[in-house]
Amino acid sequence: MATYNRFEDLKAWRESRFLNKEVYFVLSPRTDKNSGVLINHLFKTYGSIMDNIAEGFEREGNRELRQFLSISKGSAGELRSQLYRALDIEIINDQEFQSLYKQTESICQQLHNFIRNLNNTNVRGNKFK
Repeated sequence: MATYNRFEDLKAWRESRFLNKEVYFVLSPRTDKNSGVLINHLFKTYGSIMDNIAEGFEREGNRELRQFLSISKGSAGELRSQLYRALDIEIINDQEFQSLYKQTESICQQLHNFIRNLNNTNVRGNKFK
């Protein structure tokens, strides 16, 4: 396993940051007041993915890192579900859905693998080997 000294070194965090930008550019032109609640919730959810990765990493403990990675993974699952809702009520189109869904699914898999690796090693502090 690689050594990570900063949360910015984590591929899952970097991809979450990219996903944030993508979701923002897809949703920001949408101004339909009837779909505003879902759009607002999507904005909050996608931000929590990268924020929880960062918070867990900065806690400097293996146990808390796993907990926050798990929360982040849950937020990614929530986002995938919200993307279906957005597709179903035509806030986003199928192409946008497919792209955002695949990115979110990739982040989920990375978080799953990272959590599994943490469970199988004795990692201390905030340097993960």
